[in-house]
Amino acid sequence: MAGLKETPRQKMIGMMYLVLTAILALQVSSSLLDKFTLLNRSLESANGSANEKNQNAVKSIKETVAKSSNPALYTDVVKNADEVRKITNEMIAEVDKLKQEVITAGGGLDEAGNVVNPTEEEKVAILMVGQSDGKAYTFKNQLNQFVTSLIKYADAGTTLAPLAVDGKDDPISSKNPSQKDKDFANLNFAQTPVPAALAVLSQKQSEIRRYENTILDQLAAKVGAKEIKFDKIFGMISAKSNAVVAGTPFEAEMFIAASSSAITPRMSFNGAAVPVQDGKATIKFIAQGGQYDSKGQARKPYTGSISYNDPSGQAKTITVTGEYVVIKPTYNIMAGSLPGLYLGCQNKVEVISPGLGALWSPSFSADGGDAIAGGGGKVTLVPNSATFAMNVSNQGQLLGKDPFKVRKVPKPEIVILGNGATIDERKGMPATQLRSISVNCIPDEGFKNTCPEDARFRATLVTVTLARGTKKVDAVTFEKEGSITRLAAQAQAGDRYVVDVENVKRQNFKNEILDMGMGRVSKVISLY
Repeated sequence: MAGLKETPRQKMIGMMYLVLTAILALQVSSSLLDKFTLLNRSLESANGSANEKNQNAVKSIKETVAKSSNPALYTDVVKNADEVRKITNEMIAEVDKLKQEVITAGGGLDEAGNVVNPTEEEKVAILMVGQSDGKAYTFKNQLNQFVTSLIKYADAGTTLAPLAVDGKDDPISSKNPSQKDKDFANLNFAQTPVPAALAVLSQKQSEIRRYENTILDQLAAKVGAKEIKFDKIFGMISAKSNAVVAGTPFEAEMFIAASSSAITPRMSFNGAAVPVQDGKATIKFIAQGGQYDSKGQARKPYTGSISYNDPSGQAKTITVTGEYVVIKPTYNIMAGSLPGLYLGCQNKVEVISPGLGALWSPSFSADGGDAIAGGGGKVTLVPNSATFAMNVSNQGQLLGKDPFKVRKVPKPEIVILGNGATIDERKGMPATQLRSISVNCIPDEGFKNTCPEDARFRATLVTVTLARGTKKVDAVTFEKEGSITRLAAQAQAGDRYVVDVENVKRQNFKNEILDMGMGRVSKVISLY
């Protein structure tokens, strides 16, 4: 219900009603009657406390008005409080009459104050339901008419739900196929023993008192609204600047400020409404940069307004103007000293901003490639064109655009190994000793250190030819490494092996296999 605030006691009563409604949906055995009796007594005790609280609320309203400087201003509030109290007590009295008739249907009370025949259901049903003409039908209209009467004294926008609803509108019964089609009378009083019927009526009384309390609280809030009393005093410090350079003075004004609990002013900042609590508003927004001066500062004007109604009801507005300074945030690229980025590779950099500190929460985008954020200012840059720029933003605000040079992936060095060891190409090898040849593709050292996941090269087509003079004796083909035993059996001193590396591929950080486009690389091994 909009506008209603429940106390812990009221929440407890509501929970008790949900339990009661759930139990009534079942065929209740006589063993539960004592629990219904206990539930009813708890509700009646709580209702007594609520009645006393509401009576004290009216008393407090009258005492506060009497102490005000102009009691005549609040005549309508006092009158409305008395009316709310009157119609509520009348409704409570009607429920008490019904409770007495239910007790009579159960044979009255014995000397100990207990119902003589608590298991009586038929007479309760005849009294309250009848042939769709029982008293519960009139009672339903009385409850809902009470709500209609009470809402006239509430603040605008307040809604109070009906107190008597049929099964289809009840939060518990609407979910029960056997209960949802029952009307209010049958839902609450058919096949219902006396203690359970009394508990239902007591629960309705608790809701009546809760509604009364809600309206009385609203009326109490109006007392003093026509007089401005600054009853909340607090200290304030207004600094000329919250940023001070070491060795320079800090200057501020300290003063007393006050607000009134009787009014709730409306406040706005730069045309937008801001929430107000205890007469004060907290201004919080993301500072917009741009048009910085040579010192990296941008001055931004602001306008605030405070609106309220004076004792005569006339609207008043106070305007506050000033300016704040936005300091351009700076950042450093930890890998900014690199000569450039490698095309199509995983280039990892880190961007930091000591000035922003805990407010540093960057996001990245790129022109000419991808920028993959890694958290904490770390980002992976993957250029896919000859020109590349990284865009750095913080909390949605663009801070800068940084261009990078883009370099092609350097070709690896081709190294030939014979029998697993490096071959001295100038010296050569004995013709009878060389039995296997392998090709290693050694990445550029700088590239390997910068992009280790992209610096994985492999020869995929190698041809070794045994040559004698100008003639080709024989040849073998393999990937990366292979046996040349067949060639060695034919080799003679003065021959040579020509190793042609015809294809080299690279595996990148995405585990994609790419052609290096190196063309043919030839190495010659002399035999002696």
